[in-house]
Amino acid sequence: MGQPVRVAEKISPTSPGTIRFETNRPLTGMGHRYYRSEADALSDEDPADVLAARLFARGGVDYLHVHGNVATVDLAKGFTSEGIVEIITGLFAHYET
Repeated sequence: MGQPVRVAEKISPTSPGTIRFETNRPLTGMGHRYYRSEADALSDEDPADVLAARLFARGGVDYLHVHGNVATVDLAKGFTSEGIVEIITGLFAHYET
């Protein structure tokens, strides 16, 4: 099993629907990644794309920005961040059969 990703969840004081998730692992290289839907996630191997696909499949996400070890999520109106930390922490878990 892979090592779990540690995640710190930080709610924006000026925009409560915007949540920053800081990880102990890089999710991208030096570039910024922007997602408005699951269709923007083009790879099933790139960590940022996999995260985007999983978050949009979860629902309640309007927008995702990923840069380095930070994923910033804009939640859809009426949704909470419940379950997002678990999605991120499981991102790098690999199980042997």
